[in-house]
Amino acid sequence: MDRAQLGDLLALVNASLNATSAVALFVGLWFIRRRNAHAHRTAMVTAVAASTLFLGFYLTRVFLTGTHEFAGEGAARIVYLTILVSHMILAVVVVPLVLRLLWLVWKGRFHAHARLARWTFPIWAYVSVTGLVVYVLLYQVYGYR
Repeated sequence: MDRAQLGDLLALVNASLNATSAVALFVGLWFIRRRNAHAHRTAMVTAVAASTLFLGFYLTRVFLTGTHEFAGEGAARIVYLTILVSHMILAVVVVPLVLRLLWLVWKGRFHAHARLARWTFPIWAYVSVTGLVVYVLLYQVYGYR
């Protein structure tokens, strides 16, 4: 397997990790709304683990293969770049928010955790879902150059 093939495989793994994170986030929300804190915790640990693995594999893929140019043109390119830029900005924003949520739970400050989670959840969900959308557009729909 050459670098390009490994990079493509890592991109697929990353898309799967983004999907796992998104599903775990929504499942975690469902559980906490039903006051099942134990199941919520399990779902959120899964989301954190998937997102952490994603970051490691993403950095590895970029190191191995660099970034890829989107092959679409016109409106498709504008839509893709809009999604990509918003995804990237919010991915940077969500990291300290998630770390703060974890710290609040560790300290047993559940009310503060719940207040911050109301803001963090939609950002994290958006980042996870748009990460999958970026993969599909870049690798499956348009291919890359």
